[in-house]
Amino acid sequence: MKNIIIFGAPGSGKGTYSDEIVAKYNMGHISTGDVLRAQIKAGTELGKTAQGYIDNGQLLPDELMIDILADAYDKFPAGKGVIFDGFPRTIPQAEALKKMLAERGHDMGMMIELVVEEDVLMARLLNRAKEQGRADDNEETIKKRFAVYHSQTAPLSEWFAKEGIRNTLAWAELGSKEAMLEAIFNTIEKQA
Repeated sequence: MKNIIIFGAPGSGKGTYSDEIVAKYNMGHISTGDVLRAQIKAGTELGKTAQGYIDNGQLLPDELMIDILADAYDKFPAGKGVIFDGFPRTIPQAEALKKMLAERGHDMGMMIELVVEEDVLMARLLNRAKEQGRADDNEETIKKRFAVYHSQTAPLSEWFAKEGIRNTLAWAELGSKEAMLEAIFNTIEKQA
């Protein structure tokens, strides 16, 4: 099975669809947030270094994040395929991920881009905030997250296109979670 990078704006369903893909294809799943929290909780050297940046309100350097992801990636059986959920977020991170995988004789596989209109994303995130009691999902914070996504992460879409691995699925065309999931599965099976 190929590696898969699931890509999209906050609220586009990356985590939800990743879980469905993992269940159907028995793949590995690397969510950057989960991996980072596990390293910190386990008190590993990588986790301690990461905690130092977090405690100082800083973003982790790309090299450190790649080391943490490489550690998680190496724990999965070779050839099983892994979903990268929430990473990469910038072109330098994508280049570092490509290099890390190449060093292991693997490639990025495919990127699945979930394109969802911003008004739909806003409604989803505000609803999630209400259901889960997440104070960080208020309208002002969400707008800031969208701005960061558009300025730093969205340009990656073209980078993946140049790599020849971008597959774009649009919510406006599909209209439901079930239709989107079916389109994701079809995309994976055509390229597996």
